Amino acid sequence: MVEITLKDKFSALNNLPRFFKLVWHTSPSLTLTNAFLRIIRSAIPVAILYVGKLIIDQVVHLSQDSETSSHAYLWQLVAVEFGLAIFSDSLSRATILVDSLLGNLFSNYTSIKIMQHAAVLDLDQFEDSTFYDKLERARQQTVGRTILLSQVLGQVQDLITMAFLAAGLIIFNPWLILLLFIAVLPAFIAESYFNDKNYSLSRSQTPERRELDYIRYVGASDETAKEVKIFNLSNFLIDRFRQLSYKFYRDNKLLAKRRSLWGTLFAILGSLGYYGAYIFIISKAIAGKLSIGDLTFLAGSFRQLRSLLEGILSRFTSVSQGAIYLKDFFDFFDIQPKLKLSSNGHPFPNPIKQGFTFKNVGFRYANSEHWANRNLNFTLHAGEKLALVGENGASKTTLVKLLARLYDPTEGIILLDGYDLREYDLAELRKQVGVIFQDYIRYQMTVSQNIAVGNIQEKENRELIIHSAKQSLADLLVQKLPGKYDQPLGKRVNQGIELSGGEWQKIALARAYMKDAQLLILDEPTSALDARAEYEVFQRFSALTKNKTAVLISHRFSTVRMADRILVLEKGELLEAGSHEELLAKKGRYAELFKLQAKGYQ
Repeated sequence: MVEITLKDKFSALNNLPRFFKLVWHTSPSLTLTNAFLRIIRSAIPVAILYVGKLIIDQVVHLSQDSETSSHAYLWQLVAVEFGLAIFSDSLSRATILVDSLLGNLFSNYTSIKIMQHAAVLDLDQFEDSTFYDKLERARQQTVGRTILLSQVLGQVQDLITMAFLAAGLIIFNPWLILLLFIAVLPAFIAESYFNDKNYSLSRSQTPERRELDYIRYVGASDETAKEVKIFNLSNFLIDRFRQLSYKFYRDNKLLAKRRSLWGTLFAILGSLGYYGAYIFIISKAIAGKLSIGDLTFLAGSFRQLRSLLEGILSRFTSVSQGAIYLKDFFDFFDIQPKLKLSSNGHPFPNPIKQGFTFKNVGFRYANSEHWANRNLNFTLHAGEKLALVGENGASKTTLVKLLARLYDPTEGIILLDGYDLREYDLAELRKQVGVIFQDYIRYQMTVSQNIAVGNIQEKENRELIIHSAKQSLADLLVQKLPGKYDQPLGKRVNQGIELSGGEWQKIALARAYMKDAQLLILDEPTSALDARAEYEVFQRFSALTKNKTAVLISHRFSTVRMADRILVLEKGELLEAGSHEELLAKKGRYAELFKLQAKGYQ
């Protein structure tokens, strides 16, 4: 289990200033309002106690001299206490309201900050497990940290209230404050100890809890229902869920029983300390050194101080653990992109004149000893249609990601019209490159929005969206949908319709037509289409890419042979290059793969 020391807790509090800076940026007005309300609220308890003391002393005075004394002052005091009670309740409700509003705004603000920061980070960082863990933990903090906000603000408010209450006790007898700490400290130590154990147990259970959540999802999901039924997996999944959940119950039960036992023991010690002080105050009142009002004020102050101190000490563990989680949150924002942006980059050539030249290009993923691509030397000429061929794992997709500058080469250089690709403005480069990957996203949005993501600046350009859909053959599909281009797609949205794989692929292909890019890249763009639809798509694609540069990845040689030149990759390296006829004449790997596929159709 992960153990947290007292030093770790205090060290984690260093994250709070940065946290409150974020809170301030979320809403300065609400932050100031919250602070003002809590400062006012912190003075109310001692004011009510003191007015109560005056009321009791006045009642005693009137009972001894009721004939000559006026009752007006007494009722004035009662009215003041009533007003303070109403004011306190109003402040409490106002504080809860402001906490809620500030918490919601903070959750929204930090979620946007995470998306903004993620947008500037590199693709290969998202493919690193350590980075992804930090991203996931940062996402989790956007909601959980609103609780921390209330806890820290409540802690400050209670400390101010304690200062007001302690002032009265110190004037009467400073030793009562020491007695109070001695009475409460054992309970705090026990609470802190068991909170740490609970935190450690929870962290150690994380992998198994992920498995538990996964089993819960698989056992009752529309996406898994058919296989669960056909393979009769229900009992297997239920047994595994029961086994894991009972293990969690058993571990948590053992800790809860120990916590309850020791908590009861230390609560008794705290009560002994409180009543010892209470007896001391009563004895002073009996001896005539305190009035009945003083007795009430001091006993009430001591009681509230004890309650506040217990709350502060108990909440300290929660606050410190929350501050530890904040480190996960800020660690994500401390990650910086590795792709260097050119401050005064070359303007992107329009049109491209020479093309893209790979010189000894190699790429290796972070934390990997294996080279994804290496020794790549070739030129993608302006206006050329280039096809990439190779078996799975040949790193064809990695090569086009280098071309689109989603990655920078680990070694070597990529030139565009004689200049290093890294010297061009990245945003302009991405604008001039249109890519449709094999693992395209099926956005749970409308048809129109799904197509518009290919060039989101044109999301309101219905004419362009319809034209793009016609080019990809998606328009025929759209006309059959109830809502046409405003039809929501996917099961997660209201009235959403799920499409087949081939239908989704036509929608995704339409994105390529949304952008007037100079370089078009299609990664397995027709894998889910039938032969006729594939033929029609590529006839249209051929017309679209006229006088443009295009890269095509496909396993279908009927598609590949339309390219001007074909590169054959093996284990990330360039094995062969040439036209369809030239490669067949070489009788190398391309010819071998072509014959194997042709044999499958015989």
